[in-house]
Amino acid sequence: MSSQLNFHVLKEIFERFKEADPEPTGELNHTNVYTLLVAVALSAQSTDKGVNKATEKLFKVISSPEDMIKLGEDGLIEYIKTIGLYRNKARNVIKLSQILVDQYNGIVPNSRAALESLPGVGRKTANVVLNMWWRHPAQAVDTHIFRVGNRSGIAPGKDVDAVERAIEDNIPADLQLHAHHWLILHGRYFCKARKPLCGNCIIRDLCLFEDKNL
Repeated sequence: MSSQLNFHVLKEIFERFKEADPEPTGELNHTNVYTLLVAVALSAQSTDKGVNKATEKLFKVISSPEDMIKLGEDGLIEYIKTIGLYRNKARNVIKLSQILVDQYNGIVPNSRAALESLPGVGRKTANVVLNMWWRHPAQAVDTHIFRVGNRSGIAPGKDVDAVERAIEDNIPADLQLHAHHWLILHGRYFCKARKPLCGNCIIRDLCLFEDKNL
């Protein structure tokens, strides 16, 4: 596990990310906060590209939990059967939709605890929704962020919770809103798992990774 970079280096790293992409966005397609919640729930252990392909048609007929309940589990499966774990995900989406109708008047809550109480919604999913829709500086740590955080020294930690805390504790507060998107996109397109593109990396002079692929 890498050492933690100091505040001044971290500020420079995220200022560079900001200059390169001032308003980064997530790559999951959605039409409102409910479809965002569904898309993120479906994306567990699946690629954004695969989820977007499945939801392209789904979100033309579904825009609310009431719509989803009418569609039903079998109907939903027909749209998402190309996604991994689709049966379990369909079951959870129908259940969470019913809870939203019964307990929240069909409205997606903007509380992390309330979101995490929904079937199939963990801390990472809740943080993505809080960040993307309500612009909370929540840090949804996925495999990309975990890798980049530890490899670079930006946010080292032995597990996702530790990396999340490292981001919240050490990255300047005014740069935290987009921090998780900058890190995800950096990990997805530059700091790749097997062959990182260090030669094209805008923070290669600040990163602590010893085996740079230059």
